Amino acid sequence: QVQLVESGGGLVQAGGSLRLSCAVSGRTVSNYNMGWFRQSPGKEREFVAVINKGGGITKYADSVKGRFTISRDNAKNTVYLQMNTLKPEDTAGYLCAADGGPYTGAANFKSQRYDYWGQGTQVTVSS
Repeated sequence: QVQLVESGGGLVQAGGSLRLSCAVSGRTVSNYNMGWFRQSPGKEREFVAVINKGGGITKYADSVKGRFTISRDNAKNTVYLQMNTLKPEDTAGYLCAADGGPYTGAANFKSQRYDYWGQGTQVTVSS
């Protein structure tokens, strides 16, 4: 079974940067489209970013576009989320997810598309 472990979360001041990592084991990460989602208390899980299997397509939520960058290093079985110009509203638990199906655009923005999930890493942005 695929396992995903997020790391890199922490406390940062508004305007700062943080890079999250998602290490994949059990299967090669190249078999999966990879997404980042976030969830904070009292709110539904929110799509953040997705990258297709080969890394040639990336898409972002409007709220993070221009500030966050998703990338992957398939040789290292790792996916990253570089977060710049962080805002207090970015505070959330960030979750990595894997989708073994074909990349089909907007469908990969939805939580139900994904087959495997990590436990999450907390990002807290102070103002």
